[in-house]
Amino acid sequence: MALSKKPMTGMKDIMPDEMKVRNYVKRVIEETYLSYGFSQIETPVVENIQNLTSKQGGENEKLIFKILKRGEKLNLETAEAEMDLVDSGLRYDLTVPLVRYYSKNANELPTPFKALQMGNVFRADRPQRGRYRQFMQCDIDILGDATNLAEIELILATSSTLTKLGFKNFEIRINDRRILKAMAEYSGFNAEDFDQVFITLDKMDKIGLDGVKEVLVKDGFSDDAVEKYTSLFSEIENEKDPIAYLSDKLGDSFADDVKQWMDEIIDSVKNAKTDNYDIVFDPTLVRGMSYYTGTIFEIAIPEFGGSCGGGGRYDKMVGQFTGNDTPACGFSIGFERIILLMMEQGFEIPENEDKVCYLIEKGVEGKALSDIIEKANAERQNGKQILVARMNKNKRFQKEQLSEQGYTNFEEFYKE
Repeated sequence: MALSKKPMTGMKDIMPDEMKVRNYVKRVIEETYLSYGFSQIETPVVENIQNLTSKQGGENEKLIFKILKRGEKLNLETAEAEMDLVDSGLRYDLTVPLVRYYSKNANELPTPFKALQMGNVFRADRPQRGRYRQFMQCDIDILGDATNLAEIELILATSSTLTKLGFKNFEIRINDRRILKAMAEYSGFNAEDFDQVFITLDKMDKIGLDGVKEVLVKDGFSDDAVEKYTSLFSEIENEKDPIAYLSDKLGDSFADDVKQWMDEIIDSVKNAKTDNYDIVFDPTLVRGMSYYTGTIFEIAIPEFGGSCGGGGRYDKMVGQFTGNDTPACGFSIGFERIILLMMEQGFEIPENEDKVCYLIEKGVEGKALSDIIEKANAERQNGKQILVARMNKNKRFQKEQLSEQGYTNFEEFYKE
């Protein structure tokens, strides 16, 4: 039987044209984040299974690619449960590996520590447009800063990156888990039911407010609590300052410092930004990860019609490893969705230097060939991009193909 030529479901081969765009985007991301003082790190793609199943990853823990134990440790006969067979898994995001990394190396790192990490993550998810089972994530995180300066820096660095890549008129939507909890508490929901309520609220953009109300009632929550809760969203829809409105309306359920915290973030970003985007308060924003403890944010790009990145504050996660909580906040850019949009829009990489192709006729060899290779290498050392290739019989078609790859100049070498 012939071997399969297709990649595994939810994964893809990347063609040269897309690879060039991906490498360009990674360079822009890296250069921008480094300019904001972030330090680049790398962690393994394989993590301890206990770390991945620590109730920190929400729904993503159901999507882990688990790895069987090896050799004598794999005993099928005595295994009683799945966890008897596995000891590790492929990471489903970069946050859990980062926190493990920080917990191990904190004494050798500055405070606060501003981390930049780019790498592939894996989820056994249902593939769809812009969603794969293997995909690149680009994260920036600040650990050790309990102030909202962390949020401000993360938002400015991420929005600056997007604008450098040519995106305009996007939104940074922002909320706070403390506001979500205050609204649920005010409405009469029990604390142990908050997560279930938020899961339903997270579907607001798909099912609307009436749909949220219907699902909550169907789930068994009281009509009074559901009505009180959903009415809040209707009431603040036309408020000029919805955070101030909620602060007054919710009373003791709304912590005094939350309004100042949020206002400072929004005002600071609006005053500092020089690009064409907006930051808006969105009381329906939930974010799926259960590890978020405070501020949460998300990128909305009109051309995509969905989230193209997000993040938030997770002050309790380091404590799962060390026993001592450490303030932490991160922002992940939706790399694959951004690449999808750029490819669909026919993005062309700005070229700083002409790309030159040396076409060598068959039969050029020995000293002549050596001299050409030497010349090409010298040009490369001077920063130029040189492709050395043998000349095809159909030279015209070959040059047309190379022109499509960005080669603007050709030097041809023939045998004497």
